[in-house]
Amino acid sequence: MAREKAAGVFYGAGELTRRPPVMGLKGVVSSGHYLASEAGMRMLHAGGNAIDAGVAAGMCLNVLLPYLTSLGGVAPIIIYSARDRRVTTISGLGRWPRSASIEAMKERGHGDMPNGILRAVTPAALDAWVMALERYGRLSFAEVAGPALELAERGFALDASIAGALVHLRDSLSSWPTTVDVFYPGGKAPAAGSVLKQKDLAATFKALMAAEGSSGAATREGRLHAVRDAFYKGDVARRMADFSQKLGGFLAYEDLAEFEVREERPVSVSYKGYEVYACGPWCQGPAVPQALKLLEGVDLASMGHNSAAYIHHVVEAIKLTYADRDRFYGDPDFVSVPMDDLLSDEYGRRRRELIDPDRAWPGMPPAGDPASPAPAAGVSAGIASFAPHDTEPQGDTSYVCVIDDEGNGFSATPSDFIGQCPIVPGLGLIISGRGTQSWLDPGHASSLQPGKRPRLTPNPGLALRDGELFMTFGTPGGDQQPQGMIQAFLNVVEFGMSPQQAVEAPRFGSWSFPNSFWPHEYLPGRLNVEASVPAQTRKRLADLGHDVEPWQALEPRCGHVCAIVRDAETGVLHGGADPRFVSYAIGW
Repeated sequence: MAREKAAGVFYGAGELTRRPPVMGLKGVVSSGHYLASEAGMRMLHAGGNAIDAGVAAGMCLNVLLPYLTSLGGVAPIIIYSARDRRVTTISGLGRWPRSASIEAMKERGHGDMPNGILRAVTPAALDAWVMALERYGRLSFAEVAGPALELAERGFALDASIAGALVHLRDSLSSWPTTVDVFYPGGKAPAAGSVLKQKDLAATFKALMAAEGSSGAATREGRLHAVRDAFYKGDVARRMADFSQKLGGFLAYEDLAEFEVREERPVSVSYKGYEVYACGPWCQGPAVPQALKLLEGVDLASMGHNSAAYIHHVVEAIKLTYADRDRFYGDPDFVSVPMDDLLSDEYGRRRRELIDPDRAWPGMPPAGDPASPAPAAGVSAGIASFAPHDTEPQGDTSYVCVIDDEGNGFSATPSDFIGQCPIVPGLGLIISGRGTQSWLDPGHASSLQPGKRPRLTPNPGLALRDGELFMTFGTPGGDQQPQGMIQAFLNVVEFGMSPQQAVEAPRFGSWSFPNSFWPHEYLPGRLNVEASVPAQTRKRLADLGHDVEPWQALEPRCGHVCAIVRDAETGVLHGGADPRFVSYAIGW
């Protein structure tokens, strides 16, 4: 049976007057790995569109960056359809199993949420990839998954980043023999330049392709449904469920068989003539438009790029936004999120007044209350229970975006890595460990509940101008993601940078809020600033009350932003890829 399409998921209306495409242009792909970007370009040359290219690159990231993403993980997606001038999102995020609860977690985890199978929620990436193809792509699953299969089966040469990550993870993964078997042949971490093959993951891709080919369905939609059913209702699902149950996890076969991702409304704000879009409050995506709406009334350009005043105002806006994120954001199927009010001009104005140009908030400010000028009661007291922690948070995840010659846009942030849950034997993938972003506090908006989605950090971005696609952008980095995205967007819009200049520019990141990952550590006042920001600027920030800690120039923990900007007049596409990682932008 066909999946039901949600009503009213698109924003924008009217006929699109098409300008002639630039001669020979196929599109631009920018992603977290150069081979994934090449795979996306192969789809464009094969007659696919931005969605086909983005899904192909995304599945390649699942193979190429197993310490950052997995086919059994998450994949939130934003899509712009040029034909109809429409924006939509796909909620590529799993749900807690029916048997999971705060009480059950505390009992099995001895009061904790231990790393591993207890954190597993339903895998969502595969379903998100398939839904994107089904509704907006052109090519078959076999065509789009072909490059990922090739990389898994034939292998690829490890670059220094993945080789170093595997060395770093070796001890923590040593208790998971199924993971060691795949990534530590002979018990040793593979060296840079060696070839990594993932034969079980290749077999999973082959099984999904075979399901498409043997489905007997008369339509492309039916054949793609056979792919997702093979994953969620067939042998793949049984293997995942059996493995979870064997290790004492909550996930059961019924959780998989009943699961589906959804096409959902985006959230958006207008920022100085640009419409900035994000996924809903089941992830932290709304923090990007919310912070921008708060900053809209500030003359940022006159402060100068990365001046102390500029950094201070952006950081304080992020703190205020993250206070609301912690108070309100959660799965809207379970909690009432006043999203329209949080993104309103009036609320942005009220929150903006809380920025003191001469003094930083010492920690996370109180959350706001859209219904009242006063801050929400009781929030500060709740945050005070979080003890300061000396360890700076780490990020994970990857990103891919595509704009094609027709002006279609694709933006996705696949994630979940081999350090979260053990590899399922015979499948070569993990079961999404995204439960780590839930709270064991029943009063929290993102508390653990059966069937509920954790509040996800991955959050792709997209912006329009005059109803046409202007920019796709995103990054890995946990709680740093909205911060890096906001800075890259402002670099383009406020300071006239090209996408490459925008992603290379020095960055900063606040950690003055509870971390999204369990155990939700809190670093009051902490502000990391890349060393390429002048020392006198960093000193001025410290004088304003920020707990400034320098990071090296081009520090990967600041995120690795990828972005594409489309010139509406000429159709020319400008891509950028972050040198903080092995990101790559390619166009033809």
